[in-house]
Amino acid sequence: MEKDKKIIKEEANENNESETENEIEEENISENHEENEETIEEDIEETAEDKLKEEVKTLKEEKIRVLAEMENLRKRFDREKVDSIKYGSVNFARDILSPGDNLERALSSINKEDDYPQSIKNLIEGLLMVKKELSTVLEKNGITKIDTLNKKFDPNLHQAMMEIENDNLDEGVVVQEIQTGYMMHDRLLRPAMVGVSKKSKQERASKVEKKLKLDEQDRQKDSEN
Repeated sequence: MEKDKKIIKEEANENNESETENEIEEENISENHEENEETIEEDIEETAEDKLKEEVKTLKEEKIRVLAEMENLRKRFDREKVDSIKYGSVNFARDILSPGDNLERALSSINKEDDYPQSIKNLIEGLLMVKKELSTVLEKNGITKIDTLNKKFDPNLHQAMMEIENDNLDEGVVVQEIQTGYMMHDRLLRPAMVGVSKKSKQERASKVEKKLKLDEQDRQKDSEN
């Protein structure tokens, strides 16, 4: 009987130990589950934070781009505004040059040595005053004459109308101004029509002959060396 009691007691202890182990195992499982949940929550929070940081970065970049575009537009508008003020009357300026040319031609055709009646002299003085006033108005609006005579021919400023033989000058020098050219601020308003110097055929042939002689002398020196 005592043996049976002992057996029952041992079985009870084993059951108690088994229950204790099960409880411990359940507690461990519960703790692991809680830890996994905490880890998942932390991962979710970190992912959300990373997304927010990325969105903030993207918004900052977009803001910088928008500000840069606005600044470029502002600068472009300012340039266009300045150009509009400076060059807005370019067509009118070109149109007014023709009457100025006619006035120049009329004055240049007058022989200053002739003795004219006083009425004609008064007319000439009036034309000179108009010419002076017109020049003042043009300069006031940034329109200036292009200096041409004795200058090297510049295709950006000059339009060659003829070639004039002149052995005393280098080729490509402006020796005659047929029509005055004008600049409007830093832009070409009208090119100057000019005559450009060139060497005579005899002078060109002489220069070619000299060059051939020099080349021959150089070849002889090279062969001797």
